[in-house]
Amino acid sequence: MRKDYNLEKRKYIIGGFLIVIALIYSIRLFDLQLNDERYKKSADSNAFLKKTVYPSRGLMYDRDGELVVYNQPAYDVMLIPRDVKPFDTLDFCRTLHITPDRLRKRFEDMRNSPGYSSYTPQRLIAQLSSQDYGRLQEKLYRFPGFFIQKRILRQYKHAAAANVLGNLREVSSTDIDNDPYYSPGDYTGDLGVENSYEPYLRGIKGMEILIRDAHGRIQGRYEGGARDIEPVSGRDLTLSLDIELQEYAEKLMQGKRGAVVAIEPATGEILCLVSSPTYDPRLLVGRNRGENYTMLTRDESLPLFDRALGGAYPPGSTFKPTQGLILLQEGIITTSTPYPCYHGYINGGLRVGCHGHASPLPLKPALQTSCNAYFCWGFKNMIDRRSKYGSSANAFEVWKKHLVSMGYGYKLGVDLPHESRGFLPNAKFYNKFYGEGHWSANTIISVSIGQGEILSTPLQIANLSATIANRGHFITPHIVKAIQDTVLPEEYRRVRRPTIDQKWYPEVAEGMHMAVLGGTCRRAAIPGIEVAGKTGTAQNPHGKDHSAFMGFAPYENPRIAVAVYVENGGWGANYGVPIGSLVMEKYLCDSISPGRKPMEEQMLNSTISYAKPKKQ
Repeated sequence: MRKDYNLEKRKYIIGGFLIVIALIYSIRLFDLQLNDERYKKSADSNAFLKKTVYPSRGLMYDRDGELVVYNQPAYDVMLIPRDVKPFDTLDFCRTLHITPDRLRKRFEDMRNSPGYSSYTPQRLIAQLSSQDYGRLQEKLYRFPGFFIQKRILRQYKHAAAANVLGNLREVSSTDIDNDPYYSPGDYTGDLGVENSYEPYLRGIKGMEILIRDAHGRIQGRYEGGARDIEPVSGRDLTLSLDIELQEYAEKLMQGKRGAVVAIEPATGEILCLVSSPTYDPRLLVGRNRGENYTMLTRDESLPLFDRALGGAYPPGSTFKPTQGLILLQEGIITTSTPYPCYHGYINGGLRVGCHGHASPLPLKPALQTSCNAYFCWGFKNMIDRRSKYGSSANAFEVWKKHLVSMGYGYKLGVDLPHESRGFLPNAKFYNKFYGEGHWSANTIISVSIGQGEILSTPLQIANLSATIANRGHFITPHIVKAIQDTVLPEEYRRVRRPTIDQKWYPEVAEGMHMAVLGGTCRRAAIPGIEVAGKTGTAQNPHGKDHSAFMGFAPYENPRIAVAVYVENGGWGANYGVPIGSLVMEKYLCDSISPGRKPMEEQMLNSTISYAKPKKQ
């Protein structure tokens, strides 16, 4: 009998078809059981409710142990969308004092938030008041699928140091993508210490696993809580800040724009860091945070902008000590080298004005009287000395290298966000602007007295003061003094030495001491304490000059170095010197001597009128 080959082929085709179907079903079952999380979530949510337990955030203390930032409980209304059953929305709204429209908007925002899932807990309303929490807790059984999540909110003991302490905000989708720690609805540090020390402060979240019955009702903890994960509290911080000094300096700066920075020279610890105008940090806590934040962002005086760290200003005559140090280091001058001053620097048809004083004069009296001509002549004799440097460009790069080593032109590395680097031009900058070989010292002479293209931050000026106070070294300024159970990062303990020989610093320090004894800083004198200082009157092309000062005290074994910068304050002696001197006296003596009370009252009550920026 002949074989039917067509029938034989059909048998293999049908068999293959069945095998393919079996494979498809097997793959799909594998995917559903092992890869598809939806059904696992559904099964888990039917049996369990996993509640995040937020850790206590680390506390903050000032340098004397006073509590500055602490925690308070807050309550969020949470729900698992798939568990929500029809409920009395009017009763719900009346309980929480919200309108039905607002409730609908909350549901809409929740569904549109990143990470939304109907199987996992979602936040509906944040930060209930204690009264709302109590009322809702009594009625919670009426609203199936809802529960209350306890969390931690920050509270600030003082209406001061907002720019230092920072605040908390809700995490963004970017935060969630960048750090697996965060989930939608979490909070993270925003600005200040809250931001820069977030990994230390936030702690580790815990988990509470509750078991449900067939009707979705909570029956208690799963396995008696054996599978729960306890949260780990964040680490406490001891700040270097003296909160009383911070409050005092902020009061002195009321009605003015600018900054005050005070540093303990021996350690680099920041004693106060004032940016004015400022704001009460408690404005950015609670349910009105968003509204208050918007108000602050629209304020034309920019209270959210940290002028102490981010403000880049011409340093003016506070820059002259750096010039004296560079000229001594490079052998351009000795301490006895005199330069003339004919009411200013006059050379080749160029004139840079100066006030009246004796002439000629050497370095220390030049610092004492803040002579512009002296530092212009010194700068010219360095930058144009081709016999030593080969070209003005080469000389300028040497000059800049010394300044960078003293903390100018780059970020110092303070442990706070949003530090500016200021600005130091280089030879390429001038080659591009004037043409290579077509510029000399006279072309850029204004940089020798802290004007022109030079920009610095109040922090950098204060750090220079601390370096001179230490007679030739500094430690990177920092705001955190200690971290609970953790060693402070090494960069805030390491001594940094500029490229200037230490033997030259006492010479410059003496010139600054003379400025207080009988020069431009006489208002900085404190009864019974020797003070060194340097004024600065920084020219401002957009209006009245800026008033600046840097100084330290006591002269021997200094305990505080300070920089003050007051926008449109005029002469350095108008605002910079008295405010800086009062800050030093307050820290060293805890009070202001009777003879200086009138000056204190003048600074506390004085205001500067600032014109509104013109609309473009």
